[in-house]
Amino acid sequence: MTKTRTLAALVMGPLAILAVLFLPTPWMMVLAAVLFLAGLWEWFRLAEVEDTLTRTFLLAANLLLMVMLVWASRTERGGSLALFHLAIFVGVIWWFFAGLWLKFPGFGSHHEGWARAIKLAAGTLAVIPAWCALAVIHGDPGDEGMVGIIPRNHLWLLTALMMIWMADTGAYFAGRKFGKHKLAPRISPNKTVEGLVGGAIAATVFGLIFAMIAGAETSDLPWVALTALITVIASVVGDLFESLLKRHAGVKDSSDLIPGHGGILDRMDSVLAALPVFAVCKASFGF
Repeated sequence: MTKTRTLAALVMGPLAILAVLFLPTPWMMVLAAVLFLAGLWEWFRLAEVEDTLTRTFLLAANLLLMVMLVWASRTERGGSLALFHLAIFVGVIWWFFAGLWLKFPGFGSHHEGWARAIKLAAGTLAVIPAWCALAVIHGDPGDEGMVGIIPRNHLWLLTALMMIWMADTGAYFAGRKFGKHKLAPRISPNKTVEGLVGGAIAATVFGLIFAMIAGAETSDLPWVALTALITVIASVVGDLFESLLKRHAGVKDSSDLIPGHGGILDRMDSVLAALPVFAVCKASFGF
């Protein structure tokens, strides 16, 4: 299984990096929309929506919301990101409440209609703000400029993703080597406090390296480090929340689409939570 996971990661990782660095922002948004909506399709399964027609209708409604955000953001001078920023802020608020939900893992676990409705709304509140955050970071006019042949704003999105990916990788290896204290035994028994610390260290180190490549000033680095720590916490909330949904649904993975990795949602649960938080931190701290 580890070999399969590694081979799949060696294929997916470089393709993702190349897309982030070299695709124009509109095309990056299209690609991200396809991936995020594919993850949302799996989310519907975890929310126990089995009917294909219903899931298709819900997916189309979320796609329409993305299109409406782009359409409503047009101006005579090109466009405004105000609605995207609002969506990001809503997403951060949602993930705060999702973190509180983790304190009560039995909430919504008994298959009632109201629980399904909340989980469906949660899918939209997870996917749309993350997509908006990706668009804002990748296309931020405040980060215009080049590092060699690569736009700086593209490098900032890669920095955010590296924080998230390295948090997951660092947590995996630190947890296997040092893990003794369970982080959330009722939700994900394999996650440990030691893994969280290892992930935070890895995310901070790689975040600082990539931030400097993206053009961060020396005075920005403490804020980048703080952002890395906050982003890691958000990524863990996203990971644990998807684990909670899977536990409620009684499944191990969101699907079996990716060999050794499960489904698309299994690979992007941390990203959905962390990208809006990173975007807010970056704007707030001014780097």
